[in-house]
Amino acid sequence: MDILLALKTNALPAVMTLLVMILLWKIRGKQSSFGRLPPGPPPNPLLGNLFQFNLKEAYKYYLELSEKYGSVVTIWLANTPVVIISGYEALKDTMIGLGEEFSGRDNYPLNMKATLGYGVLSSGHRWKEMRRFSLMTLKNFGMGRRSIEERVMEEAEYLVERIKKFEGSAISPADMLSNAVTNVIWSIVFGHRFELDDPQFMFLLQTIDSYFSILSSPLGQLYNIFPKLVSLFPGKHHQLFKYLKDARDYFRREAQARMNNVDPSCPQDFTDAFVLKIKEEKDKPDTEYNIENFVSLAWNLFTAGTETTSSTLRQSLLLMMKHPDVQERVQREIDEIVGQDRWPSIEDRQRLPYTDAVIHEVQRSMDITPIAIPHKTMCDTEYNGYVIPKGTKVFPLLSSVLIDPKLWKNPNCFDPKNFLDGDGRFKKSDGFVVFGMGKRACLGEALARTELFLFFTSLLQHFTFKAMVPPEELDTTPTNCSFGRIPRTYECYAIPRI
Repeated sequence: MDILLALKTNALPAVMTLLVMILLWKIRGKQSSFGRLPPGPPPNPLLGNLFQFNLKEAYKYYLELSEKYGSVVTIWLANTPVVIISGYEALKDTMIGLGEEFSGRDNYPLNMKATLGYGVLSSGHRWKEMRRFSLMTLKNFGMGRRSIEERVMEEAEYLVERIKKFEGSAISPADMLSNAVTNVIWSIVFGHRFELDDPQFMFLLQTIDSYFSILSSPLGQLYNIFPKLVSLFPGKHHQLFKYLKDARDYFRREAQARMNNVDPSCPQDFTDAFVLKIKEEKDKPDTEYNIENFVSLAWNLFTAGTETTSSTLRQSLLLMMKHPDVQERVQREIDEIVGQDRWPSIEDRQRLPYTDAVIHEVQRSMDITPIAIPHKTMCDTEYNGYVIPKGTKVFPLLSSVLIDPKLWKNPNCFDPKNFLDGDGRFKKSDGFVVFGMGKRACLGEALARTELFLFFTSLLQHFTFKAMVPPEELDTTPTNCSFGRIPRTYECYAIPRI
């Protein structure tokens, strides 16, 4: 008996060692099968390069790698290779020149929990069809229905009136801006706005907040790398999954309720337009127009159109307080062109070059998404002498363009002159890639541009924003999280101008 026990005891370390060796052999074998991938730092066994950088500031590490290895670099997240592409020329070559090859979407597992593989964050034919429909529908708003500009201005007026009630006392603008932007999306998708205390509206805001909170946390990052393992442990992610299911159920009920009462001659919102396509293609067995694609598309629009726009507006007000001379010049231009007797309109943008330049510079300097949502290759793809296998995850490093000193006069400072020519006219720049590049550029770019311009000009038309500390003490550097950069939380004074 003692002999058997001794054999078992002595055999256990040998068995464990053998299992580890087999695992390492498999990992090394997998890595060696990608023999013509771009160069990069050597990975560690099991975890790859994960422990070599701060997950909350991953883009900084990627920028360092691009300086060392070039515009295409390979890193390993666990045993999965990721190709990082940086610099304007390399991004243009791949995202535009090889747009079809790099057009796949490699979804985070958290995204898959929210969309189930449907909607515009899919790949192939489904993605193309959902993107085409969404772009066409958003572009055509205003034909027989309320235009997007009208919906944005309605919310801008509500926002201004809400801030006026504070009569110049301190406010915390984060929630007010988020509520206003969310209501714009809701109006576009479902045709009406919510009062701020509506239970369904509060639930939706809670779901979106929970989603981005988990996505930016260490827990969310671990889930995106080891989803099956993390699912076995308790945590806030399980509450998020319940929220996501309830949100999907709500969107599904909204669409199903329209099936029998939508007016084919005059669809009023995005939901009406999609339901009409479902009815139109109901006899096509391979149609992508079904309830599940609508549900995920609605979620895509809410998440993409809420956080980034409201955060950019928060950053814009913070920068106006940091640079009161810029705020004063913007207000002077608005007063001269728009005046105080009417609200701003999209048509005013061309006549407000300095204001337009300021908005663009806020976006550039904020660098809200240093790394675009991951792409993946749709086939074996050769670039720069390297071969990137089909299905490889690709990170477009947008930050490498937005801080490139060859493209910007003062890349590390807030400077509206980056978007002005010598005569003070607005100047476009190829390096303005905040919405991405190529076939996977942001679906809501036109909507975001409209919202940023109308909200920003309306707010500065009616208020002067002042910090609660001297401008030189304000820290305007966004904080880093796994999916991007977000403004710092602050309170301020909104002094009425009218």
